[in-house]
Amino acid sequence: MQGTQLLKRAVQCSAHRVATITGARRRTWKEVGERVPRMAAALRSLGVRDGAFVAILAMNSDRYLELFFAVPWAGGALAPLNIRWSVAENAYALTDSKAAILFVDDSFLDQAEQLRVEMPGVKTMIYMGDGATPPGMLSYEALVAQYAPMPDANRSDDDLYVIFYTGGTTAHPKGVAMSHKGVYMATCCYLALLPSVEDLTFLYVAGYFHFAGASALWYITMAGGTHAILPKFDALPVMKAIGEYRVTNAVLVPTMVNMLLSHPDFDQYDLTSLKTCIYGGSPMPEGLMLRAMEKVPTWGFYQIYGMTETGGFATMLRWRDHIVSGEKVSRLRSAGQAGFGNEIRVMLPDGTDAAVGQIGEIIVRSDFLMVGYLNNPEATRAALRDGWMHTGDAGYLDDDGFLYVADRVKDMIVTGGENVYSIEPERALFLHPAVREAAVIGIPSEQWGEAVHAVVVLKDGARATAEELIAHCRTLIGGYKCPRSIEFRAEPLPVTPVGKVRKNVLRDPYWAGHERKI
Repeated sequence: MQGTQLLKRAVQCSAHRVATITGARRRTWKEVGERVPRMAAALRSLGVRDGAFVAILAMNSDRYLELFFAVPWAGGALAPLNIRWSVAENAYALTDSKAAILFVDDSFLDQAEQLRVEMPGVKTMIYMGDGATPPGMLSYEALVAQYAPMPDANRSDDDLYVIFYTGGTTAHPKGVAMSHKGVYMATCCYLALLPSVEDLTFLYVAGYFHFAGASALWYITMAGGTHAILPKFDALPVMKAIGEYRVTNAVLVPTMVNMLLSHPDFDQYDLTSLKTCIYGGSPMPEGLMLRAMEKVPTWGFYQIYGMTETGGFATMLRWRDHIVSGEKVSRLRSAGQAGFGNEIRVMLPDGTDAAVGQIGEIIVRSDFLMVGYLNNPEATRAALRDGWMHTGDAGYLDDDGFLYVADRVKDMIVTGGENVYSIEPERALFLHPAVREAAVIGIPSEQWGEAVHAVVVLKDGARATAEELIAHCRTLIGGYKCPRSIEFRAEPLPVTPVGKVRKNVLRDPYWAGHERKI
C-alpha cells in the first residue's frame, strides 16, 4: 500500500478537474501529477534517500500539499513543523527527525534564519513562498522547472510516510510516526464513513502540521476532489471561500463554527454548498448545535473522536445520530460509534472489559495506528500494548456501542481544537523566579471549549502579575499553550498523600453544572 498511489489515481481518473486552489492560482490534477515527480527528483539530487526526513515550516498552500506526495515519491518521509511553536521547540523536532532539508515560506523566514544558526544539520533551505527567493535559499519553483521527473521510489506498507509532532507529558514533544499502510488504510476507512465521495471540494483552515488538518489531503486526493486552501482560519475569508468555490466539505472545531455563526456579515454569504462539516477537538455544545441547525440547515455535522496516534479518528457521531429530542437524545452527548476499521474497548484497571455504562480507559485497535513514537521506544511501549492504543481518556459504552467520553486520564486541555498538556505551561511557569508552585487546568470557555488556566503560589516576598507570568511563558512555549488566566493563592496547593497536586480539586468548581468535562 502506497501513499503515492492516491495521487496516481487522482491523476488518472480526474486529470482535468481542478486539484488545488490557493488564492488566484489553480492547478489541475494533471498539472500536480507533473510537478510532484519533478520536485521529487530535485529532493533526490539534494541527498534525500529512502527513509530520510524532510521538514516543512509554512502556512497551508498548494505547494505544501504537493510536498505530501513529492517527499515520499523521492523516497523520504515528511516532518511537518508546528507553526505555533517556538524556535526551541522546532529545533528539537529538527534534531529528533535529523531532517537535513527545510522548506519555509514568507511567514517563517525570521525563524528559519534562527534555525539556520542553531541547526547546522539543516544543510538546505528551500523557499516555497511567492516572493523573491531569500539569499542562501533555493527556490521551490526553480527546482520544479529545473529537474526532469523521476520514477516513484515505491515506498510502501511499513515504510514511514510522515511524523506529526504532538505535545506530551514528557520533557519533549513526541513524533507520531505513520506508515504508508497506515495512511492508506485510514484514508479508505475514513472515506467509507462519509455520506458522499463524489465531486468533493474541501476547504482547509487547520494547519497541515496536525493530522486533523492534513488527513483530508489524502482522502480528497483519493476521491479526485478539489483542495481549496486557506493559510489559516478567519471567519470572513472562510465564508467567502465556501460561496466562491462551492465548498462541500470542511473540518471546523466548534469554536470556528461559533465564530462563523456570530459574524456580523454571516447573512451576506451563500453557505448552502457545504454538506459535510466534520468537527472534533472538543464537543459541540448543545446550544451551539441547535443554533447551527437553524442557521445552516443544509450542513450535516459529523463528530470525530480520535487522536494522531489512532490515525486521526476512532469513532464518528454521524449526522443521523445528532438527535435533539426523544428517547435517544443522549446520543448527542456521545462521540459516536466505532469508525470502520476501528475496534473500541473500555478497559478496567485489571485489564478486563468494563460493563455497559461502566467507566474505564478507552483503548483502540486498527490497521492504521501509529507505528510508534520516533526515537522513543519507552513511550511507544507504554502507549501501544498488545496491539491496542491506550488513549489515556476515560469513558463508557452504551448498549448500542456509542462511546461517551467522561473525562481525561491524562491532564490534557483541548482549547480551540489544540491539545495542550498541562505539564508544558507548568514547566514554563516554574522557570519564573517568583513562582513556588503552579498547576495548570482546563476551565470552561464559550469561545474555546476550554481555556488554559493556571493556579500559582508565589515565593515568600516575591511579586508578579498575571500579565508578567503570561508574557514569560510566551518566551518559552507556543502562545496557545500559555495560560489565558492566572489566579494567585497564598496557601499551598492541595496534594495527595504522595505529594501530587490534586487537580480535580482545583478543576471541579469550574465544571460544576457541566455534563461533560472533555
